[in-house]
Amino acid sequence: MKIALVGYGKMGRMIEGLAGEYDGEVVLRLDEFNNVDQAMMTPEHFAGVDVAIEFTTPHTAVGNILKLADLGVPTVVGTTGWLEHLAEVESYVKQRNGALVWSPNFSIGVNLFFAAVKQLASRMQDYPEYGAWAWEIHHAAKKDAPSGTLKMAVEQMRRGGYTHNVDESSSRAGAVPGTHEIGFDSQADTITLRHTARGREGFARGALKAAKWIEGKTGVYEFGDILFG
Repeated sequence: MKIALVGYGKMGRMIEGLAGEYDGEVVLRLDEFNNVDQAMMTPEHFAGVDVAIEFTTPHTAVGNILKLADLGVPTVVGTTGWLEHLAEVESYVKQRNGALVWSPNFSIGVNLFFAAVKQLASRMQDYPEYGAWAWEIHHAAKKDAPSGTLKMAVEQMRRGGYTHNVDESSSRAGAVPGTHEIGFDSQADTITLRHTARGREGFARGALKAAKWIEGKTGVYEFGDILFG
């Protein structure tokens, strides 16, 4: 599997270090220095590339995804903060018979957390005496708040049929890789679901798992589609 890394920061370097375990090889590395105005995103540079893994910034992700669809390169996107454009992106990729896997979080554990949140929320809908909250904390350098992962957790609550208010909040401090929490509180008791990441490796492994899966396919998928069908 020949991989292009669109974005070569901490995540990109970790993905490169683990790629061999997934029968992958990084053959192209794009960053803010060599890919100004998408200068490297050409058919010549992407010749022979099987899949692209995109971890950049919220304001560049959409343009990169659309360009990769034009190039016919299956793409895994881990950038957060752009999902208000998801409908546009999904339509564009499908029109070009492309392939895309997206997720605000490629950790397998977080996606299991999503499944648990959805199931719990579906039961809590019938108990309005419980107030609901959603909270997350990340390192001080994270650009979007609330995180895409927290937004997806709340979306899972809605998909589970939960219609009551959910109080959302975020914290940014230090070097925290990421903690996400969904809770319900009443006069009688408190129920809390929490996921805490220990580092970036889980995200990198999930992205590589998605890259291996999407090769040779078409369509737009969430990472949860790969994990749970």
